[in-house]
Amino acid sequence: MSAIADGNNDAIQVLFALHPGFTLLHFANPFEVLSYAQHNIKDASTKAFDCTVAAAAPGVTAASGMTVRAQIDMEEAYERLEEFDVLIVPGGDSDAIIKKSAEPIALVKAFADLQTKDSTKERTILSICTGSLFLAQAGVLQGLSATTHPDYYTQMENLCKEAARKGDLAQTDVLEERYVVNNARFDLGEKIEENPFVLDRRPDGKKKAPARKGSNAWKESKRRESIVRRGSMRLGGMRVITSGGVASGLDAALYLVAAMVSIESAQEVARVLQYEWMKGVTVEGIDV
Repeated sequence: MSAIADGNNDAIQVLFALHPGFTLLHFANPFEVLSYAQHNIKDASTKAFDCTVAAAAPGVTAASGMTVRAQIDMEEAYERLEEFDVLIVPGGDSDAIIKKSAEPIALVKAFADLQTKDSTKERTILSICTGSLFLAQAGVLQGLSATTHPDYYTQMENLCKEAARKGDLAQTDVLEERYVVNNARFDLGEKIEENPFVLDRRPDGKKKAPARKGSNAWKESKRRESIVRRGSMRLGGMRVITSGGVASGLDAALYLVAAMVSIESAQEVARVLQYEWMKGVTVEGIDV
């Protein structure tokens, strides 16, 4: 059952989609961040996220040689896809995956299709580093802004142009940022410089109304007004987060905690990890 749909403090359901040759830290960094996050930073029993690892085989080997045990296979991932609030897509060995149109590309498309068909539920997809290339190949970045590792900007642009040609011709803005968020679930505030977890430079340039903080936004995501507005957005309002290289995955994961749980929770995780949170940009931050 989705914690977001229920509007309570149950654990938010997260699915990690791993493929052979994935980059270990693309998986481990956000996994660690989410594992530390709590709804109440003083109560260890209020874990904010429940993470499930999916792969085609029981054990999936990273590019570094380490093997991670999958909790479910891809067949079960598809069967249970509606249960998950968040899909996280690590990168690694991206050329082979794209050449074969292998998983997790189809899973990404299926997750996006769920949101397009049913905007009553709030869903989020987060890609790490070259994982954004899989989103581009799946055609889910059309009309959005995104980023990836700097070495792959050109490939990302080419994949997005090809997806636009095959789709509705909507282009993708590839940005040189730590992470890029589309379809945010809270407003950014009139004074962007006072917002604790976004930069003061945004592609949309729009002024925003005062922000609701973190968890209030997703707890109220079942409001009729929220559903209607979300349904009018691209991908049914699915929050799409793409990050740059390995360390940027930490930043994007901390953003996810701040947006879905609370700023205080994200700051506490960063403190525990002794990590200085570097901020990205938010595009079309709409209070839905």
